[in-house]
Amino acid sequence: MELFGDKLKAVRKAKKMTQADFAKELKVSSSVIAAYEQGKNFPSVSVLIEICKILGVSSDYLLGISDEISIKLSGLSDEEAQAFLQLIGLFEENRKINK
Repeated sequence: MELFGDKLKAVRKAKKMTQADFAKELKVSSSVIAAYEQGKNFPSVSVLIEICKILGVSSDYLLGISDEISIKLSGLSDEEAQAFLQLIGLFEENRKINK
């Protein structure tokens, strides 16, 4: 389940949460989070649901079923949201060119 751990760590970091912050919200120890991220352990379904709620991501994404991740643009100004969407467009264009 290394893919799960990698995605979990990336999303947690994107949310600017430490393992300790995340563990506190999830009501587990930091070592549990470390074990998830290292692929040494896997959460129960109920814990996976809580992880998804806390991080605002789907279980399909964390489990590698889907590469799609929803991004909430609320809180950004119109200019910031537009710049962000343009950046995503540039990444998509670059991926097509490099295939």
